[in-house]
Amino acid sequence: MIEWFARNSVAANLLMVAIVMSGLITIFARMNLEVFPDSEPDSISVSVFLRGANPEDIELGVAVRIEEAIQDLEGIDEIRSVSREGSTSVTIEVNEAYNAREMLDDVKNRVDSINTFPAEAERPVIALRERRWGVISVAVTTDYGEAETRRFAEQVREEILRMDGVSLATLDGVRAYEIAIEVSQDRLRDYGLTLALVASAIRNSSQDISAGNVRAAGGDILLRSKGQAYRYADFADIVVKTNQDGSIIRVADVAEVNDGFQEESLLTRFNGKIAAMIEIERTANEDAIEIADKIKNYVEEQQLDLPVGTTMNYWDDDSEILKSRLSILGSSALQGGLLVIILLALFLRPSVAFWVTLGIPVTFLGAVAVLDMIGISMNMMSLFGFIVVLGIVVDDAIVTGESVYARLRDGEDGLQASINGTKAVAIPVTFGILTTMAAFVPITQLDGRLATFFVPIPAVVIPVLFFSLIESKLILPAHLKHIKPRDIETVGRFSRWQMNFSHGFENLIINRYRPILDKAIEYRYTVLAGFICMFFILVTTIVTGWSRFVFIPRTESDGGQITLVMPTGTPFEVTDGYMSKIMDAGLEMQKKYTNGEGGGPIVTNILSKTGQAGRGGGGVSSNVGSVRFEGMPRSERVVDVSSIQIMNDWRREVGEIPGAESITFRAEFFRAGDPIDIELRGQSLEELEQAATTIKEHLATYDGVFEIADSLADGKEELRIDLTPQGHLMGLTRSDIVGQVSQAFQGFQAQRIQRGRDDIRVLVRYPLSERSTTDTLQEMIISAPNGRLVPLSSVATLTPDKGPSSITRIDLYRTMSITADVDKDTTNMTVMNEQILEFLDEFLVQYPGITASLGGEAEEQAKALGSAIISFVVLLFVIYTLLALPLKSYVLPLIVMSVIPFSLIGAVLGHWIMAEPLSLLSILGLLALVGVVVNDSLVLVDYVLQLRKKGKSLLDAASTAGIVRFRPVMLTSLTTFFGLVPLTFFSAGDPSSAFLKPMALSLAFGIVFATMITLVFVPINMLIAQDIKHFFRRKFRGDTPIPPKTKESGVSGLGLS
Repeated sequence: MIEWFARNSVAANLLMVAIVMSGLITIFARMNLEVFPDSEPDSISVSVFLRGANPEDIELGVAVRIEEAIQDLEGIDEIRSVSREGSTSVTIEVNEAYNAREMLDDVKNRVDSINTFPAEAERPVIALRERRWGVISVAVTTDYGEAETRRFAEQVREEILRMDGVSLATLDGVRAYEIAIEVSQDRLRDYGLTLALVASAIRNSSQDISAGNVRAAGGDILLRSKGQAYRYADFADIVVKTNQDGSIIRVADVAEVNDGFQEESLLTRFNGKIAAMIEIERTANEDAIEIADKIKNYVEEQQLDLPVGTTMNYWDDDSEILKSRLSILGSSALQGGLLVIILLALFLRPSVAFWVTLGIPVTFLGAVAVLDMIGISMNMMSLFGFIVVLGIVVDDAIVTGESVYARLRDGEDGLQASINGTKAVAIPVTFGILTTMAAFVPITQLDGRLATFFVPIPAVVIPVLFFSLIESKLILPAHLKHIKPRDIETVGRFSRWQMNFSHGFENLIINRYRPILDKAIEYRYTVLAGFICMFFILVTTIVTGWSRFVFIPRTESDGGQITLVMPTGTPFEVTDGYMSKIMDAGLEMQKKYTNGEGGGPIVTNILSKTGQAGRGGGGVSSNVGSVRFEGMPRSERVVDVSSIQIMNDWRREVGEIPGAESITFRAEFFRAGDPIDIELRGQSLEELEQAATTIKEHLATYDGVFEIADSLADGKEELRIDLTPQGHLMGLTRSDIVGQVSQAFQGFQAQRIQRGRDDIRVLVRYPLSERSTTDTLQEMIISAPNGRLVPLSSVATLTPDKGPSSITRIDLYRTMSITADVDKDTTNMTVMNEQILEFLDEFLVQYPGITASLGGEAEEQAKALGSAIISFVVLLFVIYTLLALPLKSYVLPLIVMSVIPFSLIGAVLGHWIMAEPLSLLSILGLLALVGVVVNDSLVLVDYVLQLRKKGKSLLDAASTAGIVRFRPVMLTSLTTFFGLVPLTFFSAGDPSSAFLKPMALSLAFGIVFATMITLVFVPINMLIAQDIKHFFRRKFRGDTPIPPKTKESGVSGLGLS
């Protein structure tokens, strides 16, 4: 096939055009762009709402029954439930080997078969996790209050949804609409009504009913009644009772109709003003950048037409983040590519360098087409994959190009030189590419939730290397056959300079490298011992913790977030007061930090939310608040101000929040979980709470540990209702009393109506004045089965109690988490986690019903590193097999692979030089390095074997191979290094580049160090292997040693010039 394509330039060029066109069509037609790849596993959620139920009741009555119903289904990795006041949510994590949609059907069948849910529970909502991509948000603020702000935001939302290409826009940060029909107890007594009768009258009257058709002579006539109420006046006019005297009692006569918002408070502020947010998302087939541009143009156009006192801004523009990240990484790729081209032009003839470099866009575009086929988007990680492979992709083309040109210089015809030169290196190059591809496969096999996050890297690298193999074997020879040998007297100035540079480099090899190699061969055992000592010293520094390991290094983001959690039950007004204080401090930061004299604020926008919105009947948590700020991109800041510095200043400005359960300040680009996350599992909440208190006190003794909190909040005040003997005598049951209290205080849901895009509850309940104190509860009138009306205090007792605000269960056990943040710059996380586990083993002896494990980062670290070790062992065997096949030897693959452990020295040294801790990304770089470093060794060993076939002694062959192959080996390594230089040395201004830097360090420094080792270590290892072979031959066979042949003088054909 090599010969056929070399002879048929048309076929080679058509193949190249086909690859290029497939990539271009993918880019311009349907390439999906996003900042991060989707790293969440497939999961199924089951949500059930039970208004008024406390967490323990809904846990036992709903969550436990769902868990027991589905626990034996195959393909479930984890069952997690969270029960809160009024609702429970069960999340089923599906194993990646199983089809999530088939699992959804099984879960639905199991849950639908449960017939023991409380009667008041709503129908379970079962759904597969939706993948939705946020694009941009629009913030609307007015000076006219919540209702006017929401109405204007709804108008904006409708206008946005009418835009072409925009299909998802939702309101956020505003309270839901609610229609409350409030009837006082006095009115109910006066008119002989109950809340249930009022709700029933509304339900029966407020509806549209069809009565069929009248088949008249002129055609069918539809019979229907339209009585559905939608607004205040409609509900106020509903008849609830008719008297014997003919009078009619309407809702307006007995109740106050409030057509407004839910009682639970929720408040959003944007830069200090009350706001409503419109969140714009996209589907998989919509273009984020195009949508964002339309929204920003719309916001700009509306500025002149906005009503007085109204503002409109865009916020959280993911398209800008996407463009910024891709632009910076793309710039790194272009800079690296330019360095690679310059390097090739220096060491190779410009025409050869051109055809070798042409392979980069060809292979990249081919990989882009493959990415689309396998469903991988263009994101930060996939673009990093292109940067990683930038210098590697030309390795096979360099070796092929040098082999072809060497034959051209020796006088072969252009076509024959192209065919024979390509065939001569086809086997080592092909198997070298295969080992590199194999080295990236383990990244796809990582365990844990981060696995899918890193999958785009090998998804890019492997197709690029595959297409590079096609390009170097089928396309490149058809182009190289047209190159002619040069005469230094007839070439241009640059070509003459390049030839002189190339010849000078060859002389450097002979004059500098050869003496070093000769000495290394002479003292080969000393050299080997030195490398082994160096390796063990390095391993010792890692094992003892001297070389710091941080699973995911802390990378600063452009913005940040503050989260405040007050005790459960804290009044909204108290929480909002503290949120206002945090917002005011943020506005001070906005004024304080500017981008130089006359520059804009570094803190560009601030968004705060008081209250955490629930779903359906879930209500709103009034004890939670959050603040987010957008910061000017670090690369655009002319002053040296970091987001972490702003956060620390903000923290000092806010000061202590009295009574707060937790307040966290975060400015991190990526977080794999909490650095410390201890999961306690048991059945007794009291024991879990006691154990957690002691563990938190212990964590506080560690230096560098802060923001310690647990997931089991202080709990919410409760009143336990118990029936008295008199209540029993009157025929009342616990269900009767609790039901009536729930209807009066929580509200009796008469119906749900759809008004425009809003789903609105219609509730019948007591006025707030009769629901706001325990005295009004004691005086509440209870209706007995015999019709008597008695106060609650005469048939029930109210006992103060305290219950959990939420209950989390994992795999059928109640679970609570103790979390903390850590200063990773001063803390060795590996050592700290070991100390924590030792403490837990000793401490939990006194709590036999509790088990503990490390979650968060530690759990992800254990999964990722465990699978990485297994993958590394498998990878070594795969590489050994791929080397043994072309070399047809059991020993030679070991010699080729002998550089692997010593190449790790360079990677670790690179981290020391750049003051970077080792991390997961460093390890992923080391895995990739394993496959890359053996390529040079394979080329070297293959050439030694070729010389041996020509009759040279091993000593001469090893020495000659090192000299002849010095340039291609050095050149392939330098192209890899220079391709990573921008990301390795110039990544400080961008979070994504800084985040990916450890992997680039491992590859860049590892490959350079490995190259220096390869050029010395492989020749001496081959001679040591021969020494060992001769030793055992003399020992067991009694053969006399064979003296080495005298080294031949001079080496010709050093390569291209």
